[in-house]
Amino acid sequence: MRRLVRETDLLPDRLIYPLFVTHGKDVHKEVSSMPGCFQVSINNLVKEAAGVRELGLAGILLFGIPAEKDEVGSGAYDEEGIIQMALAALKEAVPELIVITDVCLCEYTSHGHCGIIRDGDVDNDLTLDMLAKMALSHAEAGADIVAPSDMMDGRVAAIRSALDNEGFTNTPIMSYAAKYASAFYGPFREAAESSPEFGDRRTYQMDPLNSDEAVRECLLDIEEGADIIMVKPALPYLDIIYRVKQETKFPLAAYNVSGEFSMIKAAAANGWLDEKQAVLEALGSIRRAGADIIISYHAKEAARWLGG
Repeated sequence: MRRLVRETDLLPDRLIYPLFVTHGKDVHKEVSSMPGCFQVSINNLVKEAAGVRELGLAGILLFGIPAEKDEVGSGAYDEEGIIQMALAALKEAVPELIVITDVCLCEYTSHGHCGIIRDGDVDNDLTLDMLAKMALSHAEAGADIVAPSDMMDGRVAAIRSALDNEGFTNTPIMSYAAKYASAFYGPFREAAESSPEFGDRRTYQMDPLNSDEAVRECLLDIEEGADIIMVKPALPYLDIIYRVKQETKFPLAAYNVSGEFSMIKAAAANGWLDEKQAVLEALGSIRRAGADIIISYHAKEAARWLGG
């Protein structure tokens, strides 16, 4: 009876599962601050992807951990880079699975920032060329969707132009349009080995106390050619998810980030709350706020619970 009158659905095919791929063979290294999440080598990534497909999830969001880093993040667009090789393996083994690739330099730069450093600051315009090259290399390797997360101004237009010029007119862009400078990213930076060596990312990520800016950023990315927009994080920004959806009526993703995941895991491990109920309630609130797609480290567990 409750299901008959339920206003909001929460289904596995609304969920995206993030994965971290690294070099090596048979790597399955748990992230200490994210219980149940792992850095995996390509052979184990393929196994994970097959499991994701069996659970009925919408797809995966792929992050790469390179063997070497440099000042300009050149491994991000290397034809034999970790993401490029992972895509080839995934598309051979699980061709029907949607694979979204993160487009950002932070995992690939020796300094850990999302762009090229000039005179101690991230140079927005110099970074655009690198992001466009990275996105194009992902599309060439088989990515179904590219997802720029760097928050450089104009990067959606630069990526769209690069893709279109090389014939990838049908490759969608999922833009991290409203990405806040948040304390909830800490565990991710361990998983992706992407902590900045100096300063922070507040000069190019959004002020957590702003909401009008989020709408402007989303509208700008839509104008530049984004196919899906994203709000990140999710739970502390449900008002932003709701407002962006109401004001844009555009396909909207929300990222239920690592800190949100780890908080529930820690509380559940201490017996302070019921993990299943807390996760489904949290994901349901993100969906109710207006997200069409939810990226979550709980996606596999949620799919099993929802299927049961």
